[in-house]
Amino acid sequence: MKIEVMRKNNTEIAVVSSDELLITDVQSALDLVMTVKYETGCTNIALNKEAVVNDFFVLSTCLAGEILQKFINYGVRFAIYGDFSKYTSKPLKDFMYESNKGKDIYFQPAASFAIDKLSGVS
Repeated sequence: MKIEVMRKNNTEIAVVSSDELLITDVQSALDLVMTVKYETGCTNIALNKEAVVNDFFVLSTCLAGEILQKFINYGVRFAIYGDFSKYTSKPLKDFMYESNKGKDIYFQPAASFAIDKLSGVS
């Protein structure tokens, strides 16, 4: 796992990248948040899609909802970045679209877009 702290628009964002799965269930997601917060002090986190278990993107598992609700409860703003084109589920696409219109959870094509969203630039 690599963590790089970026600063944009007076906001610090921890950009996390990993070739290994970091989020596989609710507990591993919370562990990730606590590790990033402890090491960087950041509550704005961008994570590459490859570090998230595929079940997260299957809405019927309820995994995304459980994890993202915990993040909101803990005051964490979160973005997943990567290529989402392989996902064809309309409910998932709608969920990602609505999330991107909000202020806490984002799905972006690249780390730079995730940083922009978390810093309030776009």
